[in-house]
Amino acid sequence: MPELPEVETVRRGLTQLVKGSTIQSVDVLYAKMINLPPNDFKKALRGKTIEKIDRRGKYLLIRLSDNLTIVSHLRMEGKYDVEPEDAPVGKHTHIIFHLTDGRQLRYNDTRKFGRMNLVDTGTEMQVAGLKTIGPEPTEDNLTVDYMQKIFSKSRKVIKPFLLDQSNIAGLGNIYADEVLWLSKINPQQPANTLTLRQIKELRKNIIAELAKAIAGHGTTVHSYSTAYGEAGSFQNQLNVYGREGEPCPRCGTKIVKIKLAQRGTHFCPKCQPLRGVKND
Repeated sequence: MPELPEVETVRRGLTQLVKGSTIQSVDVLYAKMINLPPNDFKKALRGKTIEKIDRRGKYLLIRLSDNLTIVSHLRMEGKYDVEPEDAPVGKHTHIIFHLTDGRQLRYNDTRKFGRMNLVDTGTEMQVAGLKTIGPEPTEDNLTVDYMQKIFSKSRKVIKPFLLDQSNIAGLGNIYADEVLWLSKINPQQPANTLTLRQIKELRKNIIAELAKAIAGHGTTVHSYSTAYGEAGSFQNQLNVYGREGEPCPRCGTKIVKIKLAQRGTHFCPKCQPLRGVKND
């Protein structure tokens, strides 16, 4: 699933490619992907200009003229690309925005899990998923005080805790593994057992690692690509994710993979020991 760095990379690419473009018409090839009847969706978008593209967590917010916003969640394998009007349409293309300049903005999704909600601008935070989303992982928004408060209240183990978007926005499976390794925290450590020092270290690594991943245009493990159809490059800088059986870059111990909350989880058993005492 595209995580915050991948979605931010897509946002930046789409901003360069289609900001200021006007939608001439829309083709809806898979109606379950949108929140309105296809004819209503098409009618509402006809003649609208793409004014800006924002992001909140893993959601793209495509701002249109006349105070409309498309809330787009890529889910597992959703992606956007821009093609000439006469380019062949692939079997996984489900929504086509015909632009007045002769191009098409296409939404492609192998698994058809992605969703688009067309809403009035200003009401987007009422869309499911955005209603309860946690703070952005930035210096200004993700404070130590906030993290101390939410961690102290939860007995949930830390890996699924970090994947819960109501706690911190944007972290997914790849970057949760990476920041826990960087912070020397076992993914099975209960959230309420982390010390203040560990919380501060984790916060620092979350902010820094996501910024580095954005600079690397995201991580391509399966099918992710940028709005330009290019793969990300940050997979070359991963320390533990996808490296089961390989030596830990820090101590040389073999990386272990386990299942936590139905997600593959990678860590170093030596660098990331499970600690049983709260102030250990």
